[in-house]
Amino acid sequence: MSSLTVCDMDGNPSGSFEIDEALLVLDKGDQAVQQTVVAWRAAQRAGTASTLSKGEVRGSNRKPWRQKGTGRARAGYRQSPLWRGGAVAFGPRPRDYRKRLPKKMARLAFRRVLSEKVAADRITVVEQLALPEAKTKAFVACMASLKVAAPVLFLVGKPDPALVRASRNVPGVAVRLAGSVNTYELLCYPRLVADKSAMATLAARLKDGSGNDES
Repeated sequence: MSSLTVCDMDGNPSGSFEIDEALLVLDKGDQAVQQTVVAWRAAQRAGTASTLSKGEVRGSNRKPWRQKGTGRARAGYRQSPLWRGGAVAFGPRPRDYRKRLPKKMARLAFRRVLSEKVAADRITVVEQLALPEAKTKAFVACMASLKVAAPVLFLVGKPDPALVRASRNVPGVAVRLAGSVNTYELLCYPRLVADKSAMATLAARLKDGSGNDES
């Protein structure tokens, strides 16, 4: 069993949280993590870049001038990509950048990243993440008590609007639900702070391997 120290909001040890080592994956999954990150970042692209083809540029089919006798190069239409205000040759068109990611690969990537956090002791477990007031000052004081510094990801078991409101002005800090946090977010933050309910959710996700990274 891997043991993580549990502390209260003042940073004083108050117990331990046990994770079955059989659930940790440290000997495989590097490629799965890489492909999961690529797929996640690709899915964030809007894919809305668009240029006009010659059939979409406004104008008539009339030749700008006659074919011969003017001394100028032949021109067939004003929508030509060679002309200012004309079409764009081989320009970008709206497209979907999303990549298909097998569910088993997403699950393996999630287990690998979370397992590394556990093995490296980069998870701070708190009895309960509760602030006396939804103020940035209270949140910064909480971080000081827990001896954590940005960048850090706070994980909670259930929605906490007060915690989100208190943390949103602190650079390098994010608050996420343990049930929906994905592999990319875990990788972006070297330190995790999670309450006991969030850790129970993460342990359950380790057990069933649900990565939630298909989007």
